[in-house]
Amino acid sequence: MALKTQTKAPNFSLSSTSEKTFTLSEDFKGKSCLIFFYPKDQTSGCTKEVCSFRDNFQLFKSLDIPIVGISRDSIESHETFKKMHQLPFELLSDTDGKVCKAYDALMPIIKMPKRITYLLDKEHRIVAFHEGLLDGPAHVKAMMEEVKDFAK
Repeated sequence: MALKTQTKAPNFSLSSTSEKTFTLSEDFKGKSCLIFFYPKDQTSGCTKEVCSFRDNFQLFKSLDIPIVGISRDSIESHETFKKMHQLPFELLSDTDGKVCKAYDALMPIIKMPKRITYLLDKEHRIVAFHEGLLDGPAHVKAMMEEVKDFAK
């Protein structure tokens, strides 16, 4: 089950494909943002999801809503994945799964990230979320609808 709407999103710091440490409260300070968790680089469903975010990136950018993706893969894996699919957003590495767990985005027993996407407001309260393992592009579509309403 996802974190509840209107609750403050947990702050975190993780290594990013920008070769620096990303910290939610600093890097997205005062900005609405979108954080998506996904199971694994280079898998069919995850590739479809990140490419769908890439293909619709301009909508989020036009609304000043930055995007980051998080999985437990290494930075090296993320860099390859990002370059291969020309992703215009950062991927963050949560190798120990602590951030995934804090966002209730970690599958029990196998400890793999769930596919879950959160939209945060400027104070980093959860405004909306979409959860579902099988259809990555559905996350993008759901968030596109949410940000259109959110931006009004």
